[in-house]
Amino acid sequence: MNYQTRIRELREDNDLSQKVVAEKINVAQTTYSDYETGKVRIPVEALIMLAKLYNVDLNFISGVTSKKSPFPKK
Repeated sequence: MNYQTRIRELREDNDLSQKVVAEKINVAQTTYSDYETGKVRIPVEALIMLAKLYNVDLNFISGVTSKKSPFPKK
C-alpha cells in the first residue's frame, strides 16, 4: 500500500474532511488533496504531522508495515 492510500484511509477512518486535516498540517485543502491523489509528493514534515495527528508511526503511513504502532514518544 502506498502512502497516498494510507493517509486517505486514516483520514476517512477518523471521520475527518480534507479541509480539517489540511488546516491541522498547515496546508491548503487543494494541496492536501494533491497529496492524497499523488499529484504532489508529500514533504517529510507533513508526514510527521500526520503521524502525530493519527498517532501512528511513519512505517505504517508509508506502507512499510500494516501493523499500527503508536507514534514514538520522546
